[in-house]
Amino acid sequence: MRLRGGVWTVLLGVCLAAAGCAGMRNVPANLPTAAPVVGDAEGIGDFLADDDVMLGLAFSGGGTRAAAFSFGVLKQLARMPLPYEGRPLTMIDRVDIVTGVSGGSVTAAYFGLRRRAALDDFRERFLVRDAEAALNTAVSFGNIARAFGGGVNGDVPLRRWLDANLFGGATFGNLLANQRPHVVINASDLYNRTPFVFTPATFAALCSDISSYPLSAAVAASAAVPLAFAPVVLATYPESCKTPLPPWVVRARDDPEASPMVKAVARGLTRYRDGAMRYVKLVDGGVVDNFGLSSFTVVREAAQTPYGPLTPAHGVKLRRILFIVVDSEQAVEGDWVSTLDGPSGVELITASANAALASSVWSSYSAFQLSLRKWRDDLVRWRCSLSAGEVARLRGSTAGWNCRDVEGFIGRVAFDQLEPERAAMLNAVPTRFRLPPEQVDALIEAGGDAVARHPSVRAFLKSLGAPAPISRTVAAAEPVTPATPVPAAP
Repeated sequence: MRLRGGVWTVLLGVCLAAAGCAGMRNVPANLPTAAPVVGDAEGIGDFLADDDVMLGLAFSGGGTRAAAFSFGVLKQLARMPLPYEGRPLTMIDRVDIVTGVSGGSVTAAYFGLRRRAALDDFRERFLVRDAEAALNTAVSFGNIARAFGGGVNGDVPLRRWLDANLFGGATFGNLLANQRPHVVINASDLYNRTPFVFTPATFAALCSDISSYPLSAAVAASAAVPLAFAPVVLATYPESCKTPLPPWVVRARDDPEASPMVKAVARGLTRYRDGAMRYVKLVDGGVVDNFGLSSFTVVREAAQTPYGPLTPAHGVKLRRILFIVVDSEQAVEGDWVSTLDGPSGVELITASANAALASSVWSSYSAFQLSLRKWRDDLVRWRCSLSAGEVARLRGSTAGWNCRDVEGFIGRVAFDQLEPERAAMLNAVPTRFRLPPEQVDALIEAGGDAVARHPSVRAFLKSLGAPAPISRTVAAAEPVTPATPVPAAP
């Protein structure tokens, strides 16, 4: 439901003038531990398959429309053959990493929990159900007061709904037991102004037990739109454990030349551990990065080896890297560009917030592109510097060895790559957690079509000798090319 800007201005003024607007307050659901689960320093290397492909998926925010569009991509990947060592696998079987934000985090978490089996019932268990049924969504003076008091809704009703309909009380312990794919649920740390990623490395900094943390609570944090939801709260327990912070955190925190993003994340993790922050306040992951790519840029920049976060053995086996970024961003809207006046009031606030969010999204995407290009170059240099003996030791054999045979591809899959009328129809779908079945099915079909047509995906398959999916049109390419010249092989 939408109100005209003037009405919103009056309502907001009444709320701001009222003393003591009371909002919701969430209680931390994480527990302390003396022995936190600790992966490698980067947090994902232990979860990658030791084969010749690294395949990642990034699911953007955008409510059920984002969840459905991402689900359509998964269904299409399950129809695209990508065999390995004679096994009849498809692309969905070879996914290593999936990162999700807000609505995309629901799809990411359920896929990580059930893997291929998620295709059987995700539509019925989530997409065509009303996830807003447990929420307070009415427009009223009381809710406006709650919004400006901290948030209209707490996290418990949404968590209960997600567990009752989808996750069944699953925790990160259940998720981590699957090993692959590695799932990253993204929220935003309001105080540190950084991504908050639900991984063992982050919870180790909190001295908290990620294994017992509810999956529904992480998804609720990822989808906690400010004002509509109160921030989701995590407690820090620095007195509970003596596990040292990873070396890269100390190095990046103290290095004046470290990138601002890596330094900010390192400082945030340090504040969790040294007691400077008693509570971590989390909101929708899209506030910082609606693609959920920043964490991977940090992982790569924090690595101290040309192959990190891979192992050396994986580094010599790897031939292809593909990241599919599923973008459910809403198109620009508003008619104030056709008049001399405007925007004003709530329209101005909304437009400013959307501009800031869009800028951060494209900055994170560009940083990720550059990081992937540089990583590919670093890998080639390192591989070409190895002796035949080192190659044989790491790879098992030098037969067919080509140190330069590493290529990276990024495919941004979005509405604007479809037919104009179809894209316009999809862009008109609201970003909420309740949609009619016909819109859900249109989004699922669109996700499948968009990924099947994408030139980066098709080029990736062609480079491995896999068949290309049938498609009517092809979208604009976004290949990853070497950023700098690579030295010749010895």
